[in-house]
Amino acid sequence: MSVVLVTGGAGYIGSHTVDALLTYGDQVIVLDNLSTGHRGAVLTEHFYEGDISDRELVAEIIQKHGVEAVIHFAAKSLVGESMQKPDLYFIENTGKTSQLLQTLVENGVKNFIFSSTAAVYGIPEDVPIAESATISPINPYGESKAMIESICQWMEQAYGLRWCALRYFNAAGAHPQGHIGEDHTPETHLIPLILQTALGQRRNIGIFGEDYNTEDGTCIRDYIHVCDLAEAHVKALKGLLQDLPNGPYNIGTGFGFSVREVIQTAEIVVGSSIAQQMLPRREGDPAQLVAQANRLSEATGWKPKMSDLQTILSTAWNWHNRHPHGYTE
Repeated sequence: MSVVLVTGGAGYIGSHTVDALLTYGDQVIVLDNLSTGHRGAVLTEHFYEGDISDRELVAEIIQKHGVEAVIHFAAKSLVGESMQKPDLYFIENTGKTSQLLQTLVENGVKNFIFSSTAAVYGIPEDVPIAESATISPINPYGESKAMIESICQWMEQAYGLRWCALRYFNAAGAHPQGHIGEDHTPETHLIPLILQTALGQRRNIGIFGEDYNTEDGTCIRDYIHVCDLAEAHVKALKGLLQDLPNGPYNIGTGFGFSVREVIQTAEIVVGSSIAQQMLPRREGDPAQLVAQANRLSEATGWKPKMSDLQTILSTAWNWHNRHPHGYTE
């Protein structure tokens, strides 16, 4: 059993990771300021409402519970907002994570799993994208995460930090039991927007561009089920406590689905047609983002088990159907 502090454990991916850790019998403490997370998503009795930059609080949690490792999700994550408020992202993501790492090291915690992103790659030169690909983010959100990875490298050199950065592609789906799922305000992710349209909460789902160099002209993305993603964090943690090499690990499936394929599968799952609207391309959208994701598999034995499109959409639909207004009901 490990004692793990999960920052941002009231959020979408954080709450599913807490659930997975508890299944493994670990003691889990959640720290979340609830700026975007939900109290109803916290699955452990050990919950602290507060900020990762509160050094006294973080030190108190570590000392009180004997924390051995930290899985760090707490962050701002809206690409569009980061373009409008870059300073906010460098303060909230980069600056506060640097403070958190300093507090951890000062209190003897040197095992750190970081929630990174495929946005660090920017527009990829080659697909699928390997961890060795050039880091060239095209927005402050991706830049803020890339900077944190760099900080981790320097903290490793200076203080012996044990760390890995999990670079997610497209997290999707919900827990099959339906007690936790995806609830963002505002919502920007394709699958929940499609399902909100199916529920009549939106007039249509916008498709941004149909002239990409793909089979059906729409963008292709690599979707990873949130429960598979949570399992990846657990495997990375267990590996880090043994001999898993430090550094970045892509978390995806190695194959992708187009926007049209996702909508068509959603129509099968919900049993009705879903209204669509064609819109111009969004600036900076690559035609394909697909992970080369075998590094963590080879190192820990982790493999996606729920990331077929049917399962992703069925579990997401179960959540949205049962909780049409998210955690407010």
